[in-house]
Amino acid sequence: MNNLLLSSGRIETGWRGPPPEQAPTLVLLHEGLGCVKLWRDFPAVLQAATGCGVFAYSRFGYGGSDPITLPRPMTYMHDEAMEVLPEVLDKTGIRRAVLIGHSDGGSIAAIYAGGTQDTRLAGIAMMAAHFFVEDLNVASIAQIKVAYETGDLRSRLARYHSDVDGAFYGWNGAWLDPRFRRFDITGYLEAIRIPVLALQGSDDPYGSDEQLHVLDRHTRVSTETRLIPGARHSPHLEVPEETLSAIVAFVRECFA
Repeated sequence: MNNLLLSSGRIETGWRGPPPEQAPTLVLLHEGLGCVKLWRDFPAVLQAATGCGVFAYSRFGYGGSDPITLPRPMTYMHDEAMEVLPEVLDKTGIRRAVLIGHSDGGSIAAIYAGGTQDTRLAGIAMMAAHFFVEDLNVASIAQIKVAYETGDLRSRLARYHSDVDGAFYGWNGAWLDPRFRRFDITGYLEAIRIPVLALQGSDDPYGSDEQLHVLDRHTRVSTETRLIPGARHSPHLEVPEETLSAIVAFVRECFA
């Protein structure tokens, strides 16, 4: 892993495969408690299956990236999509890309694609993304707060985040703030002009298949949605073969 210096601080990055001047790049955007290391072997497998470069970074407050000041603003995903991500793509020299986002990372991908019309993007693939807030979602996030404060979740996450409390409470506190109930990015979905793939686990405790239905209703481009049987919130780790197959096929079509 390496570090990348941005205008607002230093972030942790990881790159596999060819550089951007030699091949397209798959940009991985992690979930609300993720980081570069928590993608596990997914980047390596994805790189081998597609031949693309695979780039991942830990957002501020996660992994080994610089910490943040709490509380996060209610617009933290919009801020990431419209301010940080464009600088990351510029600084890394990425020329042609598909964004692959998990959970919060999927929402960030959708905001970026709809909000910037970046011609470098050939498509976006999202796993367990949130386009609006559901009661199911909030209830599960309240439960994980109890697990963090009373169980071993904090010690497990501390292996991956240098500021584990900042990582956890930055995410958890935002989602449990009553103001966050107004989070709704369906307007960005209508503005997307590139192909979209959305995957969700059939047993996802953080969102129902209504997220996929909303996406279908609001996009105006080629959109594939798929419910992955037996998967919960992380289909790329829980049902890796089906998830990888869907993403690889989508990437190949985007760069055909």
